[in-house]
Amino acid sequence: GLSTMLRGLKKHTKNLTAIVTLADDGGGSGVLRQELGMLPPGDIRNCLEALANVEPVMSELLHYRFTEGSLRGQSFGNLFLAALNGISGSFDQAVSRMSQVLAITGTVLPVTTSDVQLEAELENGARVLGESKIFYCKKREDCRVRQVRLVPEHPPALPGALEAIRTADMILLGPGSLYTSVIPNLLVDGITQAIAASDALKIYIANVMTQEGETEGYTNADHIRAIFQHSKPGLFSLCLVNSSAIPAHVLGAYAKEGAEPLRVDQAACAELGVELVSRPVSAVSADGLVRHDPELLAAALLGDPKLLILDEPTAGLDPKERVHFRNLLAEYAAGRIVLLSTHIVGDLEAAADTVFLMKDGRFLAEGSVPDLLHSTEGLIHIQSNQLEQEKAGRAAES
Repeated sequence: GLSTMLRGLKKHTKNLTAIVTLADDGGGSGVLRQELGMLPPGDIRNCLEALANVEPVMSELLHYRFTEGSLRGQSFGNLFLAALNGISGSFDQAVSRMSQVLAITGTVLPVTTSDVQLEAELENGARVLGESKIFYCKKREDCRVRQVRLVPEHPPALPGALEAIRTADMILLGPGSLYTSVIPNLLVDGITQAIAASDALKIYIANVMTQEGETEGYTNADHIRAIFQHSKPGLFSLCLVNSSAIPAHVLGAYAKEGAEPLRVDQAACAELGVELVSRPVSAVSADGLVRHDPELLAAALLGDPKLLILDEPTAGLDPKERVHFRNLLAEYAAGRIVLLSTHIVGDLEAAADTVFLMKDGRFLAEGSVPDLLHSTEGLIHIQSNQLEQEKAGRAAES
């Protein structure tokens, strides 16, 4: 889900904000919610762990679950956040303090600090209150979910969450459980309105598989239709779907639980005003589960890093100046472009599939290393203002 995506995205940018639902009432989070009266920490903790930059021992501690006694099944990370909640003025302050302790990349925010529960209504009219109970109720009633709502309804959004949406360049919905992770955020007062008002690129990341007890038999269009019904038609116009092949033996194991690869209904999506983008973004984990691959997903969303070959701009510079110049360009490229001088390109022919050749502040061509080292055809002429400023500054200094 969300934490998996964050693990990949944090390697490409620091400008990340994860807005997390707080309707969980099962497992260790449910116990802490009942016994301490705090908001459920589990989903927040998962995102904090995904973005953490800590020593291996600390990472192991955060993942540790007690195996016996009254704490059996409880996560140390949950208890850590519970302790911070006890010494902080509010839950969002506790999340902020844990973010500092873990030196996370980006920001993690609860979507609301109101104490809410999730209620589902099924197509046969049955209702169930509590996120953890929806699975069992749906299996028992054997029909689809008609709608979900928060109790109490329309809780106020955390101001920081609304501000993060307002200033975002890209808004990603999903991946995650349709009715218990993605939609609940949209039911918080102000969230749907903020997304709709934003000029950012908005993408829904479809799940790889259907989910037992929640979306059996759903297509990707069914997911999109449910989101629009709970928020606003046309909330987004792009949907990223998986194109990676899944081994037959893995599919067989999922079929026993009533789950299958999410079927793509392009015509139905078009009717909803949503364009599909298909990319290989999944992998099979060691335990045989199909999951989004953090690196593949980040590459699909942000684009593969490319190799920029610097030619004439670095000629005549001493090594220290050349490093500074490359660092300047790295900042200009938002950290997503690897920068190297042609002086050290000889060992890269086997390592790089695609490169950009650059000369005098212009991109000259794109292709393989051997081709570009001997060719300047296919001019692209993308001018970098920052390069021009750097050249002007050096001329002024001389």
